[in-house]
Amino acid sequence: MSDPQPDHTLLTPGPTPIHPAALRALTRPMLGHMDPEVFALNSEIQAGLRTMYGAAEGTFTALLAGTGSLGMEAGFANLVEPGDEVLVCANGSFGARMAEMAGRYGAQVRLVTAPLGQPIDPADVAAQLDGVKMVAVVHGETSTGVLNPVPQIAALVRGSGALLTVDAVTTAGMEPFDMAGWGVDYAYTGAQKCLSAPPGLAPVAISERAFARFHARRTPTPLWYCDFEGLRDYWDRHSYHHTVPVNLHYALHAALHAALDEGLLTRQARAAQIGQAVQAALAPLGFTPFVVNPAHRLPTVLALQLPTSFDDARVRAALRTRHISVTGGLGPTAGQIWRLGLMGETARPAPYLTLLGALEELLGERGLTTRFLDALEPALA
Repeated sequence: MSDPQPDHTLLTPGPTPIHPAALRALTRPMLGHMDPEVFALNSEIQAGLRTMYGAAEGTFTALLAGTGSLGMEAGFANLVEPGDEVLVCANGSFGARMAEMAGRYGAQVRLVTAPLGQPIDPADVAAQLDGVKMVAVVHGETSTGVLNPVPQIAALVRGSGALLTVDAVTTAGMEPFDMAGWGVDYAYTGAQKCLSAPPGLAPVAISERAFARFHARRTPTPLWYCDFEGLRDYWDRHSYHHTVPVNLHYALHAALHAALDEGLLTRQARAAQIGQAVQAALAPLGFTPFVVNPAHRLPTVLALQLPTSFDDARVRAALRTRHISVTGGLGPTAGQIWRLGLMGETARPAPYLTLLGALEELLGERGLTTRFLDALEPALA
């Protein structure tokens, strides 16, 4: 027998450590994907997802058998036809991915951009809405730690006739999300993000307006695997479409209900408090927020500008030898920032005490853990 694997401290912006309840659920005996017990479990998942997304009663929700990127692709595959004008908000890597996917499905892509580290300006969206069939925006841009103003963008889109697609990968399940109130037509996330479930599922929510657009298509959906009507056949009508990963459904069900039992406002506060304490601990070393305006910072991904002369690669490699994973910048921010996850089970004091203790030793600094604990709310400390 091999030796047990050492505990690993995972502080990346996804995946996150698996919630203990989800880990236990993975070991449940396998059932067939057409089993009545699985359909009953799926119905509970659908109800929980409606709560998580703040969706209207009866909104169709489901799990796609893939990660969040499949959730992104399924929206464009089902709701975009060649020649459609699609307005994509791109102020980071995942907004750029949206634009690429929309283009691959034949959309005429218009871009609204903002510099890295800054949010999309709703006025720029308003200026380009004429004739647009869909507006797509990333709520929390994981690559830069920016929280885009989705409620303000949604208010502009509502009167335009365009559908609104929102990437909620680093917000849904950790932050309140108001699909019905904002007027979102298609939203998706990844199981391994805020819910701390295993990777491999993309929870989605689809409005009736989106289904109306889908049913008005001139051509069949090119992505058969995630055809919206095929999904509804399985999830609502209990007809065979494809084999779903049942054990991942077990785990997602457990993690989702743990999140809802804790409360989304409580989880939001937990992420914010841990993030503020980490900033307070690292500030004397020269770490500064990459997103200057606090109102534009994504609470679930703490993006920190590295100190001058900080050896990013060396320090992260040294941390990895201690079984601690942190993530650097993506693309143009590589070597310039760290992106620390504050989603689900990552937004706890214990993993950050481990990180800060290791940095004290590696950098010859003292007081990091003390400052962190001093900055925590009593309920978390």
